[in-house]
Amino acid sequence: MTNLLTIAHVSKAYGSVVALDDVSIDIAANEFFALLGPSGCGKTTLLRAIAGFEDPDAGTITMTDNTPTANPPTTIDLLALPPNKRPVNLMFQSYALFPHMNVRTNIAYGLEREGLPAAEITQRVDEVLEIVALTDKATARPQQLSGGQKQRVALARAIVKRPKLLLLDEPLSALDRKVRAEMQIELKRLQHEVGITFVVVTHDQEEAMSMADRIAVMHEGRVQQVADPITLYSKPANVFVADFIGSGTLICGTVTASGFDALGTRLPAPTTTTTGSAVLLLRPENVTLTTDPHHAPLRGTVVETHFYGGSSTTSIAVPGLDAPVIASHAGAPTVHAGAEVGITWDPTGAVVIPG
Repeated sequence: MTNLLTIAHVSKAYGSVVALDDVSIDIAANEFFALLGPSGCGKTTLLRAIAGFEDPDAGTITMTDNTPTANPPTTIDLLALPPNKRPVNLMFQSYALFPHMNVRTNIAYGLEREGLPAAEITQRVDEVLEIVALTDKATARPQQLSGGQKQRVALARAIVKRPKLLLLDEPLSALDRKVRAEMQIELKRLQHEVGITFVVVTHDQEEAMSMADRIAVMHEGRVQQVADPITLYSKPANVFVADFIGSGTLICGTVTASGFDALGTRLPAPTTTTTGSAVLLLRPENVTLTTDPHHAPLRGTVVETHFYGGSSTTSIAVPGLDAPVIASHAGAPTVHAGAEVGITWDPTGAVVIPG
């Protein structure tokens, strides 16, 4: 896997507030990469530094030019270039479409500013209109488009310039849930079709998990873990990632030579090399409820149940735990609020996290 973008030891502070703290990430060519984290974690600052709208206090951001004309491949120092000279395009959260222009002229605007021949502009705009399925809307104004269509126009305007890297800042946040789900699929399709590396900033874990090949989880200006979605969910590197990615129950305890001790008892846990203080992570789909509380590792009282059509979730209050244990299973709820239940799980599906 060839690296396209290399971010090495990048730091940025605003007075006493540290936005980026020694951030290092490698992003591959033609990869769909997500920067994920809560508000204020530094992900947008990093995106703006790549685009050229923020100057890091330390570190380097370089891009590898491995096009056929670059033989051997050359390294581009992005920090040495102004924003308009970087082979990077940034799609803003607001889309920033020109209201007085139709779809075609909005998309063509950047190419016209570059002074490309009219015939080439027409050809490239026609191609990208077909890619984003907006050929029939070419003469429409932005105010005549739906939210999803406006987003596709903004994408078309970005990819028509054929950047090596497309940066997207919370691209789906303005869309309703149904359109957002459709556009997640659309974004992934477009990324494969145009062959451009995408880096998307989002605080929505479902959005990142459904679209990205790999994800960098950030917190307080630092990268907590970089991995594919399955690894992040099944093997979180620390408690923050375990808590932020997906849902689950975190049980603080101690790993001894004989097992995992917590809540005054020994709990089923996978084999681990961790010793001392640790956290046991139980994912909802790995938790099973029994009607015999006295022969289960944990027992508690059902707080509430939720039915989502194809599946249900149940929250169980357990003495000694600050948050309820969450269990999920296919079909309708099998217990009711107030019931005493036993809680068990397959230890191989649990995760022990140091600390």
